[in-house]
Amino acid sequence: MAIPIKMDDRLRRIHSGQNARVKQLRRTFGEASANAEGDVAVEGMHIVEEAIRSGLQLTTVFFSESAKERVHKLLPQLSSHTEALLLPDEVFASAVPSETPQGVAALVRVKSFALEEVFAPAPALLVAIAGLQDPGNLGTIARSAEAFGVTGLLLGERSVSPWNWKAVRASAGSLFRLPALKVELANALREIKSRGVRVLATSSHKGTAIAEVDLRGPVALIIGSEGAGVPKDVLAQADEVVAIPQSSRVESLNAGIAASILLYEAARQRR
Repeated sequence: MAIPIKMDDRLRRIHSGQNARVKQLRRTFGEASANAEGDVAVEGMHIVEEAIRSGLQLTTVFFSESAKERVHKLLPQLSSHTEALLLPDEVFASAVPSETPQGVAALVRVKSFALEEVFAPAPALLVAIAGLQDPGNLGTIARSAEAFGVTGLLLGERSVSPWNWKAVRASAGSLFRLPALKVELANALREIKSRGVRVLATSSHKGTAIAEVDLRGPVALIIGSEGAGVPKDVLAQADEVVAIPQSSRVESLNAGIAASILLYEAARQRR
């Protein structure tokens, strides 16, 4: 008669912050990018479950001692190939960046995409990020992008990494599923224009009101940085500048909010 394996039997206890896996988690959080194996570091029960729901491979899951009760909820969702480690609270806290750790973190193998993959399904709806620095804004844009049918997210130079832990958290898992890739923006814009995609730059006040712009065909919306907006060299490649009508008393909208409004209008027209 087979003896059933207890949940705790899958957990390997780690006592030192110098453990190789713990050091890898800490380093991957710090670099905010995929490591050599293609893994990114994420934190939080909801985000780890979103990675599972997105069909991604979890290389290693880390639990803190004080969050051990979550083991019984999460372990049945994991592949038998996923390593599960239990850490003392102070070791866990030393490896994650948040000030109030939730007690669950993971190394997740994410998908990589090529530019050719962001044009389907047609008509393409792209968002090009030009120098956006705030990870919360990027996560908000990614979440709205998935909600409103964006086919690809292009991240230009000096833009925050999509694998910054705050961006992943703000995206509520959308960055696991949305085709996102880092590009040299000028080259990428030339490529997408050669494929018949109209490039629209966004402005806080100047430009054609977004409701008056035809967004039903292949289009790319350029979202600039929070302070400077769209860089002049990128703006020069735009086919048109569009704006969201708003009170002159407001200097500008938050980049994440502005992008969400623009994408809602694109989705409304495409319906």
